[in-house]
Amino acid sequence: MIEMLMVMLIVGLLAGVAVPRYHKAKERVFLSTMKSDLRNFAVAEESYFYDFGVYTPDLGILESRGMQRSEDVTIEVNEATAVGWAATGRHAGTLLRCYLFVGAAGPVGAAVMEGALSCN
Repeated sequence: MIEMLMVMLIVGLLAGVAVPRYHKAKERVFLSTMKSDLRNFAVAEESYFYDFGVYTPDLGILESRGMQRSEDVTIEVNEATAVGWAATGRHAGTLLRCYLFVGAAGPVGAAVMEGALSCN
């Protein structure tokens, strides 16, 4: 009986250490997925700008031109003009958000430097 209690105690301690690490690892995966999708969005916006001389707020247009987005990621275009754009990325699995802006668009969220992804 004592041996069984010791085994249960050890398994409980291991689970207590492993579960938080598992959740942190999942959050890192969600964060990297958001960052990747925002970078893909940035490339698509710059390609669109190269072709038309203006940035587009319409994700549908960018997706029809080949931009791909992960299933649980939402990208919101906060601003898109002829001189810059700003966007926010969200993942359904986390409360964290990632922000990116380029050109004369106003900084959004935690982003304070043009072209640098910022998440919080």
